[in-house]
Amino acid sequence: MMNERKEIDARVVIVMALLCAVWGFQQVAMKAVALDMAPVLQAAVRSGGAAVVVGMLVVVRREGHALYEIPRVPALAVGLCFALEFLLVGEGLRFTSAAHMSIFLYTAPVFIALGLHLRLPEERLGSRQWIGIGLAFLGIVVSFVGRGTGMPSGSGNQEWIGDLCGIGAGVSWALTTLIIRFSPRLASAPATVMLLCQLAGAFVLLLIAAGLTGQMKVTVTPLLVSSLVFQTFIVSILTLLVWFSLLRVYLASRLGALSFMTPLFGVMASVVVLHEVLDRSFLEGGALVMVGIVLVNGRMRRKGQSVAASPKAVPFPENASCPLEPPV
Repeated sequence: MMNERKEIDARVVIVMALLCAVWGFQQVAMKAVALDMAPVLQAAVRSGGAAVVVGMLVVVRREGHALYEIPRVPALAVGLCFALEFLLVGEGLRFTSAAHMSIFLYTAPVFIALGLHLRLPEERLGSRQWIGIGLAFLGIVVSFVGRGTGMPSGSGNQEWIGDLCGIGAGVSWALTTLIIRFSPRLASAPATVMLLCQLAGAFVLLLIAAGLTGQMKVTVTPLLVSSLVFQTFIVSILTLLVWFSLLRVYLASRLGALSFMTPLFGVMASVVVLHEVLDRSFLEGGALVMVGIVLVNGRMRRKGQSVAASPKAVPFPENASCPLEPPV
């Protein structure tokens, strides 16, 4: 059958590992040039650049009509939550490490599972998922108790602020996913159109936020240019195209499981590239969070359908055409 998806093979595992390494490097790329351009402004520039390219793709594919057909209120809400996610990531990176942000941002699947449980009868959580949620929240508590600084000297004792921003970003990511899931007309829109709405909204709102908070200063350096090119064209566009091409061929549940390598790559990159120090409480708490997330997303098949997680942990039937929120 044309809608049948394949099991993953060694080649796909390698491709997914590369994708996860790129996604995990996002926070590191932002943090590395934070002194040249504030992370919030970086997110605005990256979203604007990606929106232009995706907009061109919408025109080429003649999908512009879908912009007039999608429901306005849910679309605006998705754009707002998407922008809020990156606002919190950008602000959080001013206080906490890229390693911490990589883990706390990926608490989103826990909040997605809770939201689906409350709203959709077919998405009720089982005992394994509740155990996973409990472990994830226990991991957060452990990470906050007895923490070391994990930050360069002079950063003060404000790391907890950045960690809370990371959790808030995870909640915003979850809200983005839930709004899409609860709006059938929005969920059925072409992926490029839905992505364009999110990127355009993020560009406008983040640019305003950067201006209001006095974070418009830019020092152009080769490293900054390289980081923005990487974030815009590699993370926001190239990996997106590869991800959706894989979804059209392979089982989403298997790809979703592999995508949870992303925060692990993020932690490793922060240590190797930024020389961040990881305290014991964070390592223990982070391990609990990751185990909890894996349990939460180990969804059982229901009535012949498989529920999976994307890099943004969006559960959906395997035979769905292209409903996943993009990993940007």
